[in-house]
Amino acid sequence: MKKILISLFTLASILFLACSNNSGAKEESRDSDKASQENKIKRYNVKSGIVKYKINIQGKVMGSEVSGSGKKELYFKDWGAKELKKEDSKQVTKINVFGHKKTEVNEVHSIDKFDNGKSYTVDTKNKIIYLRRDPAMEMVKNFNNGDAEEVGEKMLESIGGKKIGTGKVQSYTCDIWEIPGGKQWIYKGIPLKIDMNVMGIHTVQEATEAKFNTDVPDKYFELPNYPIQKEESYLSDKEYEAENQEMRKNAKQMAKMSYEDYKKMLKQNDPEASQMSEQEIRASYKMMKNMAKMMDR
Repeated sequence: MKKILISLFTLASILFLACSNNSGAKEESRDSDKASQENKIKRYNVKSGIVKYKINIQGKVMGSEVSGSGKKELYFKDWGAKELKKEDSKQVTKINVFGHKKTEVNEVHSIDKFDNGKSYTVDTKNKIIYLRRDPAMEMVKNFNNGDAEEVGEKMLESIGGKKIGTGKVQSYTCDIWEIPGGKQWIYKGIPLKIDMNVMGIHTVQEATEAKFNTDVPDKYFELPNYPIQKEESYLSDKEYEAENQEMRKNAKQMAKMSYEDYKKMLKQNDPEASQMSEQEIRASYKMMKNMAKMMDR
């Protein structure tokens, strides 16, 4: 049961980040049904793209001043079935406690690649690439012939998200979603701007350049020549299929689970659940019920 719960949350986060668009996408989605079926996973409602972002971080936390900046790049093709993200950023925290001053610097240099259900995470420090796969990603292709647009909107709403209007980023008209802690500007499933305020830290990630339905050469998806290490949870093809079957089987049980039983199970399986508020637990319960019902179709 713990595996199914984890997979449900994984799938919900995938849909939350990648499938939350509605405006102007349905006509293109219908035109691309054939392409959707040919690809194992369709995550966006645009075939390919190159997006470059700037990152800005500012805030104060318990007497400490936080500032930072950076850049991020997104490359994708085949409707998001193949994708690579790169980030280079730096955050500086100036600490002043009872007159004692100290400066901490945290740098991020990350590369993440997604290829039809397989995820590659590059550890640039130790020069290793970690490979993992999750049955929840495979579930995406079963929703609306792989187009999880409708499911994504339901998931956004189930965690308290609300579409509040439209706005332009780099001349593209986006749906603006208000979510806990901030807002996202979404264009056909791709977030072009994210504005978050969490615990006094204001972070803005905004596209400075965006091109869609453009040629994205294979060189943009190349990873460093590091050894690839499968994570302990990596599943073989046989295990992968068995896990998918287990998820569907358990979905029936989860769809009927009461809130009290869910709350009890959550606290037994996840130590961090004890720190969740009642509102957060209820929101996660609603999200779980929606996902379980969809998986049980």
